[in-house]
Amino acid sequence: MDKLEELKEYLKGIGSIAIAFSSGVDSTFLLKVAHDTLGDKCIAITGQSPSFPEREKQEAAAFCQKEGIKQIAFDANEIQDENYAQNPKNRCYYCKHILFSKMLEIARQNGIEHVAEGSNMDDLGDYRPGLQAISELKVLSPLREVGLTKAEIREYSRELGLPTWEKQSFACLASRFVYGERITADKLKMVEKAEEQLSQLGLKQYRVRIHGNLARIEVAPSDIALLVQEDIRNGIVNSFKDYGFSYVTLDLQGYRMGSMNEVINK
Repeated sequence: MDKLEELKEYLKGIGSIAIAFSSGVDSTFLLKVAHDTLGDKCIAITGQSPSFPEREKQEAAAFCQKEGIKQIAFDANEIQDENYAQNPKNRCYYCKHILFSKMLEIARQNGIEHVAEGSNMDDLGDYRPGLQAISELKVLSPLREVGLTKAEIREYSRELGLPTWEKQSFACLASRFVYGERITADKLKMVEKAEEQLSQLGLKQYRVRIHGNLARIEVAPSDIALLVQEDIRNGIVNSFKDYGFSYVTLDLQGYRMGSMNEVINK
């Protein structure tokens, strides 16, 4: 039995399930398979906040509408929690605890037995304090249960015709903040606007990391030459300053996942 069939068999034994849905590669795949397997016994729950870009919110709603999946969106308000807003190294623990506690309550209110999230085997290799909250709250992780990797999820997504099969990985906007820098709605909006501008340039993999009033841009090394072209560089600098940044820098190492975690063990 291949892993997709294993996943279907696992889900059949669940009964009813609510998928924490962000419109990313993993949660879209999990939601599609769960809904195909369980029908109306599967719903999507989406937490909305300033750390969740408007573009992602619209994509999540459009996918659920297209697939005929019941989606419940709620205001997460995690930014109101001081443990989260102060942005400690285990910020993701507090965030996930807030989000999934609310999702579990919403699921119960809708007669759904379980809540599941979309982490995969590759997520075990990085610093992921949010997984502790997932474990404590007994949130299910079906993709990890059957041993699926990111590459396998993308391939199955392609076979299923999902638009996300080649979508770049995306983490919440709070991951753009250097640890210890307070997270505010205004700064999250600055990052969202800045990254949206990079998207408009046709870039696929990018991050705008925020260090006080400095923006540190990460793009694929092959795209660095594009950003230093005079007209594009000037456009980025002028726009970023309009968004509220005082300084705009380009990281010569290029994009890498979890670059803010590089300082943890130093």
